[in-house]
Amino acid sequence: MRELAPVARASGAMQKSMVQQVMTVTAEDGAGRAKGRSSLMRSPQFSSFVILVVLLVVFAVADGNFLSPLNISNMMAFLPELGIIALGMTLLLTAGEFDLSVGAVFGLAPVVVMLLVQNAGVDIGVALLAGLLLCIAIGAINGVIVTKIGISSFLVTLSMLLIVRGAALYITQGFPLKSWDQPGFFVTLLAGSFNIGAFRFYTSLWWFIGLSLLAVYILRYAKLGNWISAIGSNRNAAVARGVPADAVKIWLFIATSVLAGLAGMISAFRISAASPVAGTGYELEVIAMVVVGGTALTGGRGTILGTIVGALMLRAIRNGIVLVGVPGLAYNIFVGVIILAMLILHALLQKNAARS
Repeated sequence: MRELAPVARASGAMQKSMVQQVMTVTAEDGAGRAKGRSSLMRSPQFSSFVILVVLLVVFAVADGNFLSPLNISNMMAFLPELGIIALGMTLLLTAGEFDLSVGAVFGLAPVVVMLLVQNAGVDIGVALLAGLLLCIAIGAINGVIVTKIGISSFLVTLSMLLIVRGAALYITQGFPLKSWDQPGFFVTLLAGSFNIGAFRFYTSLWWFIGLSLLAVYILRYAKLGNWISAIGSNRNAAVARGVPADAVKIWLFIATSVLAGLAGMISAFRISAASPVAGTGYELEVIAMVVVGGTALTGGRGTILGTIVGALMLRAIRNGIVLVGVPGLAYNIFVGVIILAMLILHALLQKNAARS
């Protein structure tokens, strides 16, 4: 029995140690979960989501038709087109650059496609490809000038905005063109519609969802996403670590331009018209969506989920203020106030996080 006592004491000590370890791990897990919840609540996209919910509730209370199937269908018809451009702008802003020519590209791409079809007799599929190639060229020019010559993206893309918009007006003499409206594969692919219960949606919604998932993967899980964030945070440090900063930026300019052209083609097919002034002001609205969602204008921090929330927020504001009787011309006032408030909120959250 005396020989078994030390063994029993050792076993008891071992059990006590194991219990303490389990309690320590449990406490650490609890602290980690609490820290994660606190970090989520301080994140820009969470604050944007809260404001979106508040706006939806306010508009729903102010007008009972706001959440009706017809009104939601109308909002969702246009949302994916601006949202698609906003995805490219999110990646570009995260890298520390932005593109003011996207609205003009939105208008030019379908105009070129329709001119090729109507005046040159080009097949619609070939014309769409030519339109996308033009978008690639515009994005590449922007990217090369910004990275290789070293001119600010603000000045380069502002100049490109004027060039592209002027070209669209010149080749059409300022008149809109009738878009392709014959039934077929491309009409269904870009502007087909479907019903889910009382709601009517367009295939552009699937484009937006698919591209959003791709953008989330790139920014959060792919090596390219790490490069984009590193370039936006500290370009010199990123280059010192072997990141091809110039090449990444050029391809981001190309992607943003292509997405703007794609969105313009989708819109033209949906409304059966290609206007040279389509997309006017979209560049500022898209940047507003991205910034409101929590992406930093200075680069280094981007969030695709936040951009989606920002897109929903601005579309809800545009739709809601009309329903509640606010003059449509006051839309910019509301957008400006919301953007300013979100910038202040995001700045306060960043300062709070830095102190923590």
